[in-house]
Amino acid sequence: MAGFGHTTRKHPRSRSRTGSRSGPDRATLGIIGLVCAIVGLFTLGIVLGPVALVCGWLAMGRRWTGTRSVPALVAVVLGAIETLLAIVWLASAAGSAAGGLL
Repeated sequence: MAGFGHTTRKHPRSRSRTGSRSGPDRATLGIIGLVCAIVGLFTLGIVLGPVALVCGWLAMGRRWTGTRSVPALVAVVLGAIETLLAIVWLASAAGSAAGGLL
């Protein structure tokens, strides 16, 4: 139908379907992840560690290649470390509690 006066040059398809802009952008997710990672070092590491990990991963665009922002990379690394330390701490607390009963 483009030949009957309905041209596609005036309104290209890619311009109308660029996606919604209602969610947080990558820079904001990187900063949120960094804040969660730093706060998680001091309190609630089992909760804030995975939150920092997910926010950092989403801020990096869910891939390791390409340009990375430093806050996103720090959030991923600290979030992974916090999560592992919290799991180890929970496992050792559960192990010592069960061992004390025997």
